[in-house]
This record gives sequence, C-alpha cells and structure tokens, in this order.
Amino acid sequence: MKTLLYIITFVLMVSCTNIKPNEDKPNVIVLLVDDAGYADFGFAGCEDLKTPNIDKLATNGIRFTDAHVTASVCGPSRAGLMIGRYQQRIGFECNPSDDTMGIDLNEVTIANAMKKAGYVTAAFGKWHLGANEPYKPNNRGFDYFWGFLSGGRSYFPNKSQDKPGHTHSVRENDEFTTFEGYITDRLGDKAVEFIDRNKEKPFFMYWAPNAVHTPLEATDEDLAMFEGHPRQLLAAMTWALDRAVGSIINKLETEGLLDNTLIFFLSDNGGAHNNQSCNAPLKGFKGNKYEGGHRVPFLVHWPKKLQGNRTYDGLSSSLDIYATSIAVAGVEQDNLDGVNLIPYLTGEKEGEPHDQLFWRKDKMAAARVGDYKMIRVDGLGVRLYNLDNNLQETVDLSGNEKNILDSVNTQMQLWESKLIQPLWTEGKEWDTITFMIHEDYFNNNQVRVKNPGQLKEWRKTNKQ
Repeated sequence: MKTLLYIITFVLMVSCTNIKPNEDKPNVIVLLVDDAGYADFGFAGCEDLKTPNIDKLATNGIRFTDAHVTASVCGPSRAGLMIGRYQQRIGFECNPSDDTMGIDLNEVTIANAMKKAGYVTAAFGKWHLGANEPYKPNNRGFDYFWGFLSGGRSYFPNKSQDKPGHTHSVRENDEFTTFEGYITDRLGDKAVEFIDRNKEKPFFMYWAPNAVHTPLEATDEDLAMFEGHPRQLLAAMTWALDRAVGSIINKLETEGLLDNTLIFFLSDNGGAHNNQSCNAPLKGFKGNKYEGGHRVPFLVHWPKKLQGNRTYDGLSSSLDIYATSIAVAGVEQDNLDGVNLIPYLTGEKEGEPHDQLFWRKDKMAAARVGDYKMIRVDGLGVRLYNLDNNLQETVDLSGNEKNILDSVNTQMQLWESKLIQPLWTEGKEWDTITFMIHEDYFNNNQVRVKNPGQLKEWRKTNKQ
C-alpha cells in the first residue's frame, strides 16, 4: 500500500513539474508606441502606411474604438499606465524635465504587482518616469531593463548621447551599453532574447519604443521602400516598428506562447503635429484636450480567452491595463482607477468599463461623462460637445445645454477635489502655446502656433 502511495505521489510531482507556469497564468505584454496617430495603422483604416504584423494582432484580437490615455503628453500618460491610477493624484500632471522628477516612491507600479504574482518583469525602450536613482526601472519593479531614461533620443548610435551617465544613452539594467544599427530593431531583438530566457516562466513585458516620436530618422533601406511617399519618413519608421512587433509575435508563436499571452497595443498619446502623423477624423493632436490628443489606437489580443476579429465600443482607458493585468495574474489591489476589462470583453459584465473619464494638465482640463465632453481652460472658459453626434468637436453646446454642462462640471470638481496640485509644470511659454491652441480650437479656427519657434515668430509679427 505504501509503495502504491509513493508511486502516485511521484507521478503527481513529475506531472506538476512538467506543467509550464505559462499554462496557468498568461504572459502579459504591453506594446506602448510613441506619438502614433489615431489613423496610422491598417486596422484603424490607414491605407498609405504598412503595418501587417500589428494588423494581424488586431484581426485576431479586439479593436477598441473609444479608448483613451490619461494625458496627451508622454510622461504623465506613462505614469498613469504604470500605477493604474490617475497620475494627477500624485502631482504628475506635466512632462518631467528634471532628474529628480518621477513617480512617487510610495506608489506600487504594475511591475511591482506582477512580481508579487510571480512574474519575471522587463521594460524596454523609453522610460521618461524619472532618471534619478530611486526612480529608475530596476528600482520600480523591473527585473530587467534595456533602454534609455529620457523622453527621446536618436534612432542611431550618437556620440553626443551614447556616453556613460547620459540620460539619452542606452542602458542594460543600469549599466551603460551601446548598440548597432537602428534602435527600433534592437528593441525588438532584445525583447525576443528576454522571451527566450524566460519562456518557461510567466513574464510581464513593458515594451515602449520611441517610435514614432521625433527625430524623424529611418534606415536607408526602409526609406527606399517608400521613395516618393508623401509621408516617407513616417512610413519608413512605422514599417520598422511593425517589423519589431513582428519579431516579438513570431517568437511567441514559435515557442507556443502566443495563444496564452495577453497583449495590449496602444499609443501613449495622440499623434504629434511634427511627425507626419494623422489623427483623422479627430480634432486636435498631442498636447491638447481635444480627442486627437488622448483617444488612441488600442487593441487587446488573448486568443485563449477572448474571441477575436471584432471591435469593442465601450469607454475604456489605459488605466485598465494595470487592473486587467493583475486580475489575470491573480493579484488584488483596491485603490485603482482602472478596471478589469476581461469580464466586459467576454460578456460576463454588461455596460461599459467607465461612465466617466477625466484629464487635467496644469491650466487645461477635460471631463467625459457618457457621450458628453467638457473642455475647460483657465482664462478662456469652457466648451461642451456631444461626441455621439459630433466626434469632431465642432459644435459647442455649453450655451444650450446648461444643465448638462453643470452636471459634467460637478463631476469634474468632485474628481479634482481628490487631487493634489501639480508638483511641476512646463512653464509660461508652453502655457501660452497650449492656451492659444485651445483658443483657436474653441473657435474652430486654424491653429496659429504649435511650438516655441512659431510662438516667437507670431509675437514678432503681431508685435507682442
């Protein structure tokens, strides 16, 4: 009898050790691209840029039509995703420009939470969440980091940036390193290497290339593919981005991991005015509170659990990435602003993930409640739009729908009562630029100035 028990116990032990952890918990990958236009992927209707690998993910996944990030600029948007809470709660409203600026050290990052669940964690590419020692990726829950700490850099090796201690230089963990070729390709390669090292374990990967942020740089080979293209640089950079995503997907497929890997794909904010991107049919661009600034291309891919080849129209946020990731990993956290998307995507829950969303960056703010959106700018006033019948935000309803405006404004004030003041701002010059952009958009006029150089010329011309 004892012998039989020993045999049964041994068989069970061997069986358990042969089960890959991945089969119990899905791997989780966040593909966060930089300054990509709302309409600049095939799955979003783009016809002049080539994105076959990303489009394949979209075809086999779920495409979101009403997904938003928490800020229309890089740093704050990334902070919200990283903590699963409105970054305004910790004063991270504006882009950081100093090494001492970063995510509050008391915050639990998505990497911290996934490590707690037994995941190996890695970050690749652009950080932009603090370059001082306590704020670096390896101190915020990531086991491995290959990328750079600043908000941007050259896509090629660069003598002025690639030197020890420079925040634009590439680091492996916190050790200075170099790379050859084109950084988007190398980021794909490094992600593939990480998957190869950790294919027997559940892993969480935050893959955040600087593509397609400025500077607009591409390889000669990729440029040659798009010779004569009206958006040649962006087309070449996007092709390289898609190629790197393809490398990651192909590795997952080769290792038999793709079906049980939960993948999120999105941009950190809307397309910028200076990188040839297109946000059509939305009004606005990176840096302002119109839809083109914060409504982003977004998809979720998890074949093992989610039926693909469909769209989802529910109001969603990048905040939901944190909540969804820890939910599938088996971790609970009760102070999040995001929600677990999976029950909404499987039909277990009815309604939408959110009935309201909010944005604030220094003197600009916006609120979305149902189909209505209010934009408020200090010293300028408010506008109210119904996005259901006016997605382009051209018809102001603030004078005719005062009850709705008051209701939305009340919700906005309630949200703001739980925030702290921004710990840093971007200065008077950018305050002036963003004020003028909103003033022009409030009146449905062409935008006069979009950057400090244009502001300087405008002041000369108008003697101000």
